[in-house]
Amino acid sequence: MNQNRLMQVLIAPQISEKALRLADTNRQFVFKVLPDATKPEVKAAVELLFKVKVKNVQMLRVKGKQKTFGKLKGKRKDWKKAYVGLEEGHDINFRVGD
Repeated sequence: MNQNRLMQVLIAPQISEKALRLADTNRQFVFKVLPDATKPEVKAAVELLFKVKVKNVQMLRVKGKQKTFGKLKGKRKDWKKAYVGLEEGHDINFRVGD
């Protein structure tokens, strides 16, 4: 796979209470990814960037919410989320300064 493409597949980690609970209990980490990203690309990108061994990848599309701004109606963009499970003994640490 093209290394430049792999560096762009992951947009950002999703940090929420649910994501932190999954990381603690199941060693699953949640990432926002490109809308056209595939499971093999996400797996390769996580292994390349974080030097870990990926066990599985689950992906889903998140539909953008309908929003109202005064009298104007709008819609947020749809986006894609990836749940990445890691092998036993591997971990990703997002904390800065540790």
